[in-house]
Amino acid sequence: MTRPASAPIAHRHSVANRRALRTIALFEAAKGLAALIATVGLLNLMHRDVKQLAIELIGRFGLRPDAHYPSILLHYAGLLPGANVHLIVLAAVGYIAVRFAEAYGLWYDRAWAEWLGALSGGLYVPFEVHHLLHRPSLTTAVVLAGNILVVAVLGHQLWLRRRSTSGKNTVSMPSNGR
Repeated sequence: MTRPASAPIAHRHSVANRRALRTIALFEAAKGLAALIATVGLLNLMHRDVKQLAIELIGRFGLRPDAHYPSILLHYAGLLPGANVHLIVLAAVGYIAVRFAEAYGLWYDRAWAEWLGALSGGLYVPFEVHHLLHRPSLTTAVVLAGNILVVAVLGHQLWLRRRSTSGKNTVSMPSNGR
């Protein structure tokens, strides 16, 4: 259902804000789901010879093992068996829980979720800027721009929320006719 053009501007902005929050909520839920899938995949790899699996994968695609990305894959495949799996899973579960909680809160227009999203997204920005300055790529620039956009949208939503509640909490003093 579409609103007529004569609908109040404030209402149209609230619909746009709600759509933006729900879009961010879906994005956060997708990040949580991706982390969940990656964690399950990592746990599946723990009972296999990961280095041999990486070598077979590189051979299947006809890649040179000494090329940049295949060598990175082999490096990390060699580190996986000695990794502290419990710590990795605990960190992953925490990350997944935060992403799903944020998605839920944003979907249902909760202020705490806007704070959580703005703060957690803002924490990444300096690292992404550093990464962009030292290893510039289109992907890094897009990730940085997207994260800044999310933080800006959530910050704007918090500002609107604060502005609307500050007007309700003002107590007007009765005038004595002067």
